[in-house]
Amino acid sequence: MSEELSPSAQKVQHALRQFGVSCRVVELPGSTRTSKDAAEAVGCKVEQIAKSIVFQGKQSGKPILVVASGSNRINEKKLRDLVAEPVTKADADFVRQETGFVIGGVPPVGHAKPLDIFIDEDLLKYDEIWAAAGTPHAVFKLTSAELTKIAGGKVVNISQ
Repeated sequence: MSEELSPSAQKVQHALRQFGVSCRVVELPGSTRTSKDAAEAVGCKVEQIAKSIVFQGKQSGKPILVVASGSNRINEKKLRDLVAEPVTKADADFVRQETGFVIGGVPPVGHAKPLDIFIDEDLLKYDEIWAAAGTPHAVFKLTSAELTKIAGGKVVNISQ
C-alpha cells in the first residue's frame, strides 16, 4: 500500500473527512476495477463490494449513480421506474465529466457534479463494505450507515 495517495484518491479522502467519517483510503498494487478484483485485493466477499455504476437518463441526460452490492446485477427497468425515464449505461467520457472519476474508480462521494444516487438495499446486510476511492487501485472500508450518510442516496431494491 502506498502512503502517498494519487490526486483522485486524495480528493476522495478529503470528501470523507468533510463528512466526518474516519474511513481511510488505501491504494493497492493490484486492480480493484471489478468487484471480483476488489474483493480478492481486500479479502472480503464480492457481496461486500459497493460498486458504483453510472447511468444516464435517455431524455434528460442527467447522471444517475447506483451503488450496488458487487454480486448483484442492476435491474435497469427498476431504475427506469425510479427515475421516471429510460436509462442507459454511461460511457467513459460522460462518467469522467459528471463524476470527476474514471470507470472502475467511481466512489460514492466527492463527485464533480450533483448526482441522483440510489443505494442497493443488499449492502445494508453487511457490517463492513468496501468502495472505490477515485482510481481503479484505490478503495476504502466503511459501514452501511457510513455509506448512506456520505452518499446521501435513496436506499432501494435495485437488483434483478
